[in-house]
Amino acid sequence: MRLSSVERKRFRVRNNLKKVSKIDRYRLCINRTLKNISAQIIDDNKNIILASATSNKNDIKQLKKNKSELSVIVAEKLADKAKEKNISKIYFDRGIYKYHGRIKIFAETLRKRGLEF
Repeated sequence: MRLSSVERKRFRVRNNLKKVSKIDRYRLCINRTLKNISAQIIDDNKNIILASATSNKNDIKQLKKNKSELSVIVAEKLADKAKEKNISKIYFDRGIYKYHGRIKIFAETLRKRGLEF
């Protein structure tokens, strides 16, 4: 089976993370579209989602912010949910996206809120 270039990028990043992953850390998977951004904190050992946040919710949609500001808002919500569940150390799975623009803003906001990666 032949994989597309997008799938190869995704598997390459994710497999490198899983090689160095430890039990005490969870994976932060991020997904962005042209208008929205969403993220999940995943426990790969148990295959469950511990926390998630998205800009596709009605309370965030009504703010009418630009995409960079939406990234900051979603990152703050996710950081708050992670603190409630006592999650402080994660791996940042950027997927197929470069560490640039909205992805970088998202990551820096999480670091300011106390998550380590």
